[in-house]
Amino acid sequence: MRLLLIEDEAKLASYLRQGLSEEGFVVETASNGVDGLHMATQGHYDLIVLDGMLPGIDGLGVLAALRHSRDTPVLMLTARGAVEDRVKGLQSGADDYLTKPFAFSELVARLHVLMRRGKTGGASEPTVLRLHDLELDLLKRRATRAGKRLDLSAKEFNLLALFLRRPGEVLSRTEIAEQVWDMNFDSNTNVVEVAIRRLRSKLDEPYEVNLLHTVRGMGYVMELRA
Repeated sequence: MRLLLIEDEAKLASYLRQGLSEEGFVVETASNGVDGLHMATQGHYDLIVLDGMLPGIDGLGVLAALRHSRDTPVLMLTARGAVEDRVKGLQSGADDYLTKPFAFSELVARLHVLMRRGKTGGASEPTVLRLHDLELDLLKRRATRAGKRLDLSAKEFNLLALFLRRPGEVLSRTEIAEQVWDMNFDSNTNVVEVAIRRLRSKLDEPYEVNLLHTVRGMGYVMELRA
């Protein structure tokens, strides 16, 4: 899930980016309302976490402008706790509202609720992905094959989720690096190959049927082959 975090407090933004990345989100950040609005309208995100008090354009201004063209789910963060402020945010198009200070676990729980609502694109994404005897529960962050739990790291889980969202589609090393590690591909690094090798050792090697395949010169694909 791609998430845009628009937050001007650098320390909080860094903390949330790290925590949300560990929860399986690919996180991009903006530190002011102008940049945040540009990214929100020009990019493609599944969720937006929006601070209410921002330089340039405040959170309500960003939200109002965004709603002219996008219905991306938005959770607003604010130091304001007054009922009228929360009401104003919700009436302006926010899908949820969280007052600072807040517990990180509550933020994650609320984001999962928004994910289940699946407003983006007008259609909900399934929360459980399946291929053959492989099952991935996106909300519980649990993967099983033939009924047995797979012990995956956060990056391995995100990598598997990417493949299962696009079964039968060949994904290049560049795209995998961008989607899972949120980085531009560097030909001098083998981070993708290492992750693929580790995922295969857990996903395919213990089983007779392989699901993750290499397409020489192009990348990798997850599919059930006859």
